[in-house]
Amino acid sequence: MKEKRFKTRSEAGTLAMGERVAEMLLPAPKMIVLRGDLGAGKTTLVKGIAAALGAAEAEDVTSPTFTLVHEYVGPKVKLYHLDLYRLETERELLTLGLEEMAEESDALVLVEWGEKFASVVARADGEISIEHVGGDERLFLVRVGRE
Repeated sequence: MKEKRFKTRSEAGTLAMGERVAEMLLPAPKMIVLRGDLGAGKTTLVKGIAAALGAAEAEDVTSPTFTLVHEYVGPKVKLYHLDLYRLETERELLTLGLEEMAEESDALVLVEWGEKFASVVARADGEISIEHVGGDERLFLVRVGRE
């Protein structure tokens, strides 16, 4: 399992860090759980990853809190950005088609609040934990690969 730690001190730093992390997430397919409190920077991180992989411009990436899934297509990957915050049951999770997304050969599935579901954690190929440590400072622990 590859593991790296990063610290950022601004939104721009988190975007840049997303670009550095993007290559760690290849080759696809992969499912990564994004852990962090509300406002920790999960969507900002996805903006940086999507931009680095050519799947979307950072400003075009938004939180899928209400739509649950956003899809961005680039030359290297099809990036799925999910937010499971509003889901409560495995049955609700099944209706999203998460397994089908994760099995696509070019899919990178980034799941916010995936830790709410044991099935997602068990299926994940890694996780990125974000800790808000005050002001604009964030600590990131990136773990990719199976143990």
